[in-house]
This record gives sequence, structure tokens and C-alpha cells, in this order.
Amino acid sequence: QVQLVESGGGLVQTGESLRLSCAASGSISSINVMGWYRQAPGKQRELVADITSGDNTNYADSVKDRFTISRDNARNTVYLQMNGLKPEDTAVYYCNVKGRRKGRTTYGYYFDDFDTWGQGTQVTVSS
Repeated sequence: QVQLVESGGGLVQTGESLRLSCAASGSISSINVMGWYRQAPGKQRELVADITSGDNTNYADSVKDRFTISRDNARNTVYLQMNGLKPEDTAVYYCNVKGRRKGRTTYGYYFDDFDTWGQGTQVTVSS
């Protein structure tokens, strides 16, 4: 099993900053893509930013030049630095991690893919 623990959400005013963290743990063999998604009330979940194992990043147009995603491979952790927050950034933010996990049976080891979501952390930006 792979577990994700998110932290860093909260209530801020327009223009302020927050930093989200998401740490992955469990039977992880390798991590490919780590990303952040968000879902506002009444809207579909959308990609905010993601980062590959080669540090290639991808951002939603609405957050470019304000948000920065990064990862610490030694800690299996992904961060989202959010600057210049706006009321429209208000949402529940979810971490998503994709990779390969390692398991063991009585017959030996096996590897399979995982695609795991965090529990979500609330970000509220007041005007």
C-alpha cells in the first residue's frame, strides 16, 4: 500500500502565500509523476501542476507565474508553493502520485503500478 499525507492548507487573504506538502510512504519502488489537483465547490477536479521524475513541470494556465511545484526524491515529497493567491484559488487541493510499488508473496517479489490520491487540504483565499 502507498499512503499520502498532505499538509499546508489554510485561510489567507488575497495576495498572500501558502506552501503545500505531500509525503508518500509505503511499499514504493519508484515514483514517476507527482501532482496537485484542486476542486472548488460545484466544479470538476482540475490539474494545478505536476512534475515528472525528470523534473519536467506542467502548470494550469491560471496558476502559471504564481505557483511553483517541486519535489524531494529522497523524501518522496512534493511541494506546491503558491504565491499571489486569489479568491478563485479557493478549493480543496489534492495530491496525486503515480509510480511503481513493490510487494512480496510467498513466491517472491512483484511490482505493479500505483495511482494514489491524498485526502485533500482546504485552501481558502478571502478578498
